[in-house]
Amino acid sequence: MPVTKLREFLDNHDIKYVTVSHSKAFTAQEVAESAHISGKELAKTVIVKLDDTLAMAVLPASLIIDLDLLQRATGASQLTIATEGEFREVFPECETGAMPPFGNLYQMNTFVDQRLREDEEIAFNACSHTELIKMSFGDFEKLANPIAANFSVSPHDIAKTANA
Repeated sequence: MPVTKLREFLDNHDIKYVTVSHSKAFTAQEVAESAHISGKELAKTVIVKLDDTLAMAVLPASLIIDLDLLQRATGASQLTIATEGEFREVFPECETGAMPPFGNLYQMNTFVDQRLREDEEIAFNACSHTELIKMSFGDFEKLANPIAANFSVSPHDIAKTANA
């Protein structure tokens, strides 16, 4: 079972969490709907390249990443979204696109969007397209030690800007 490494990590740190099974879903919004979890509480993990180094950007599923904001927050000269080919082998126990938001388990920095800090709980993919883990945001922050920044925007804001 792919989630074993993640569960062992949480159990070894005495973290209380709940596993949520749901029907197969691939996009963050589909996962939120399938698991009956708010899109702002569900965290999606986006793998980015900061110059030539992989990193995780974790943001609410209901929002989209603003690469310019993230680049300013990280100080990277170049920032792009990594391709599956660039990161797939880093997460051998995970289904592609279902990585949990713990960069420290994969020797990479984790950046978390400030808006996720507004909720007491966080839910995220547990290495599978059919399973989530839900836990307190405080425990997540303590374990992942993410760098907090503002780098997400609402799809509605982008639509308004495009139409202006």
